[in-house]
Amino acid sequence: MLDLALAGFVGILLALGLRRPFIWVLAYLYIDIVSPQKISYFLLASLPISLLVFVAAFGGWLLADDKQDTRVSFRQGLIVLLLAWCGYTTLTADFPVEALAKWAWVWKALVFAAFLPLTLRTRLRIEAVALFMVLSAASIIITGGIKTAASGGGYGALKFFVNDNTGLYEGSIISCVAVAIIPVILWLVKHGTVFPSDWRVKAFAAALVFACLLIPVGTQARTGLICIGVLVLLSLRTVKRRFLYMGMIGALGLVAVPFLPQSFTQRMSTIENHQGDQSASTRIAVWKWTWDYVRDHPAGGGFYAYLSNSVRYQTKAADTSGGATVIETSTVEEKGRAFHSSYFEMLGEQGFPGFGLWIWIQALGVWQMERIRRRWLKRTGETERWQAPLASALQHAQIIYLAGSLFVGIAFQPFVLMLIGLQCGLWTYLRRIDAPQPVSRKGRPAALNPLRTPAAG
Repeated sequence: MLDLALAGFVGILLALGLRRPFIWVLAYLYIDIVSPQKISYFLLASLPISLLVFVAAFGGWLLADDKQDTRVSFRQGLIVLLLAWCGYTTLTADFPVEALAKWAWVWKALVFAAFLPLTLRTRLRIEAVALFMVLSAASIIITGGIKTAASGGGYGALKFFVNDNTGLYEGSIISCVAVAIIPVILWLVKHGTVFPSDWRVKAFAAALVFACLLIPVGTQARTGLICIGVLVLLSLRTVKRRFLYMGMIGALGLVAVPFLPQSFTQRMSTIENHQGDQSASTRIAVWKWTWDYVRDHPAGGGFYAYLSNSVRYQTKAADTSGGATVIETSTVEEKGRAFHSSYFEMLGEQGFPGFGLWIWIQALGVWQMERIRRRWLKRTGETERWQAPLASALQHAQIIYLAGSLFVGIAFQPFVLMLIGLQCGLWTYLRRIDAPQPVSRKGRPAALNPLRTPAAG
């Protein structure tokens, strides 16, 4: 029955795309985020559904979409350059077989991130992409939130639709993404037109935000707690009564602590002392190894370069069983440990050139969204109120990701690359509609400002 439901939903999206090819773009968002082929037992699992819809989305745009308003941004060019550099490092990788396995999905994520802005030529399309991204991630988040509320979850124990530890089904990744999309959820509630704001939309959004905050508790991922802290700090920028807001957040935190699982509070306490936690100590040691490695290999070692590492570190634990506290020190040696950081992932795999391109793409996103926010913030026209809040939401989502990615290797996470594509689409769309109007020989505008006309789908 589950197979039929998943296949039926995907089939409906593909059928609707025959009339509106842009729907194939939305279908790809859903398939790449939720991975229904992993949930399916037979129907979708037996087809390369992701590749098929990827080709349909690109082909539909190429053959049927209106390209008159298409614009290409500098940031899309940087994404293409990063794609080319990753292709080069894959050819010269330290572990060529393993590198090809990661390249098989990285190239597609980068190509789609560069392609997505080309399709976003109206407000409705921009909103539809944001909505599909949120609802697709929400299908995983709601499941995890319900299980957390019922059982409390556990590190490595919270399962979603499938028993899989890749993509958004990995605990630290879904914790980061769940918190990052909260600003976008709030924007959709206030400014969305697909589902106009009413009590039902607000109630669903409130429940979804609560589920997003439960995910770090259920997965017990320290990354999630850091992302929540960054979200609170960023929200201070937009709230009117900041001291009242900070007091409410503090009070809610104190009230929530007694209801948190003891295993969660114990794991979060290791943030203060990395030497008391083997996982955290491993990360520090791998980061030191990566820096030494990239100094000897400035171009990086290609995907999975970490497989050649060998790290040794010391852990400390307090033993109070004898009445007195004794600090026990032990030496641990491990090999082939992952980078556990997007920054060191880029350094180790893509070297200084790849890292430079990646950080340039990220920094440009924060800067461009800030420019949009400031340019549109004080506009009060009927069609001019959604731009600045959306730019702020996308900026905050990216900053939360950048903070969370300090501790998890998600430099090429497809969901985040989609978010970057959405930013590029918003940037090019607003630059086009807000460009100075050409003046005719008689001194009159040659065309009406698109801001004053209804947005088309």
